[in-house]
Amino acid sequence: MSAAYEKRRIGGPRTASASSEIQGRAATSIEPMRRNASTVVVLVGPAPGEVLAAVGRSMNVALIRPEDAGDDDTAGLAAAAQALQRAGRTTSPYALVPADPLAWVAANWRAMWDISRPQGPAGFEQEAATALTAWRAGLFELPDYYLVLAADPGESQAVDHGPDFYLGPLRSARPRRVAVVAAIEPAQQAAEVLHALGSLRHGPWWPGLDEVIERARTFYPDSLAEGNTAVAGGPATAATPLTGI
Repeated sequence: MSAAYEKRRIGGPRTASASSEIQGRAATSIEPMRRNASTVVVLVGPAPGEVLAAVGRSMNVALIRPEDAGDDDTAGLAAAAQALQRAGRTTSPYALVPADPLAWVAANWRAMWDISRPQGPAGFEQEAATALTAWRAGLFELPDYYLVLAADPGESQAVDHGPDFYLGPLRSARPRRVAVVAAIEPAQQAAEVLHALGSLRHGPWWPGLDEVIERARTFYPDSLAEGNTAVAGGPATAATPLTGI
């Protein structure tokens, strides 16, 4: 992913006292922001090939698939990171990546809360350490947005899908950076993905991955219930929808 960054400027004339105040709070006043031609979106969840093919035919979307890494989580992280780097270099309005360097962190966080097969935090901590090492080495940055493929709202009320890293601690860190598509039929799912891309909301940039991981350590899954209504409804404030797709 592009390594170019810009820092948000604090403009206008300042008095001496105002300048001192700004220096004291600089760390919280200036946020790093990535400069990419495309809006990079990670697609989370099992996406049928026909859905990816339909989305990839859009003139506004570049579908960036990772190389096949098999079941090796380390190789999978590297493949996802490389896909995100390629996505950051595309010129399409949207770059959609069906892979995530945090996928193994997410899987082990969910397993940690699986009361039917308690596994403890060891797996999560191991994957978190691996992801943090790669992130600190500059191998990847978080995408602009996550788009989660969820079950149809009508069925989700009857099926317990368990704790979810993306809809739990990650979404709680930056609610506007995680959107949800709730559909089952492939044709409907593809249409909803394209609609969601055109309805992504602006919001604050991500905190550091170390802060996201720390939030995951202290996030209690029952707090997901507070956001279920908002999640099922998807983005509330629409941007410019994708047209002519």
